[in-house]
Amino acid sequence: MASDDVVRKAVIPAAGLGTRFLPATKATPKEMLPVVDKPAIQYVVEEAVAAGLDDVLFITGRSKRPLEDHFDRNLELEQVLAAKDDSSRLAAVTASSSLGRIHYVRQGDPLGLGHAVLMAESHVGSEPFAVLLGDDLIDPRDPVLQEMLAVRAEHGGSVICLMQVPRETISLYGCPAVAATSREDVVVVTDLIEKPDVDEAPSEYAVIGRYVLDPAVFDVLRTTPPGRGGEIQLTDALRVLAARPASEGGGVHGYVFSGRRYDTGDRLSYLQAVITLAVEREDLGPELRSWLADFVGRL
Repeated sequence: MASDDVVRKAVIPAAGLGTRFLPATKATPKEMLPVVDKPAIQYVVEEAVAAGLDDVLFITGRSKRPLEDHFDRNLELEQVLAAKDDSSRLAAVTASSSLGRIHYVRQGDPLGLGHAVLMAESHVGSEPFAVLLGDDLIDPRDPVLQEMLAVRAEHGGSVICLMQVPRETISLYGCPAVAATSREDVVVVTDLIEKPDVDEAPSEYAVIGRYVLDPAVFDVLRTTPPGRGGEIQLTDALRVLAARPASEGGGVHGYVFSGRRYDTGDRLSYLQAVITLAVEREDLGPELRSWLADFVGRL
């Protein structure tokens, strides 16, 4: 892969209103809801940085200032913690502001995920890039993004992340038609449908919130009309790229992910993420596991 084709930048759309978590998200961005003791969005940024993508662009909207503040320095708090010689909390506070180069652009009108991705064009330019949706929290022990980057390095084009889901839930997701490759965990995407009816779904694979995109997606998105829900759908643009030759930035592969993933935009999955990550922490796990065992035994 040529040096100018290396993926260096990550785009994180974060303009949603978080209505499923009202009233908690009335004044607090949904991305800032804590998963144990870090906001959900920090896990996503850490995932990007761990994959070598330390240039991160947030696509934000109104009322997202707390998100920007979290990834900025808080000198007053740092000075207080330093004066108390509280090194562990000081390290935790400064970690978020030293993760990488963080940039922001406002989406303005909420016109869909495709429109949010298009907002990144002036920052990304002609480079391939990753898109990480803030609602999808991938367990740090299952580094999916690195695998997707490897698929892009081998095949070019774009790469989407897929998970097999119960067929009755497929209408909640984008769903691809696929063809096999020599690897069980990599498929060729031949078509895509956004939130199909169960009887129209071409597979049981759901598109989840990780993408590695060829910059050709920007030209497609500029001419993509509003689709399902009256929004510009990234799925529709990827459908066009799937039919294009590689010489025109086309081709879409799917990486089939079988690891641990949580939807922090869903209340039940959010609670499961908090509990799962907390019980495996050395400082919290032993007491929490004991309490949970006792609590469940009393139900």
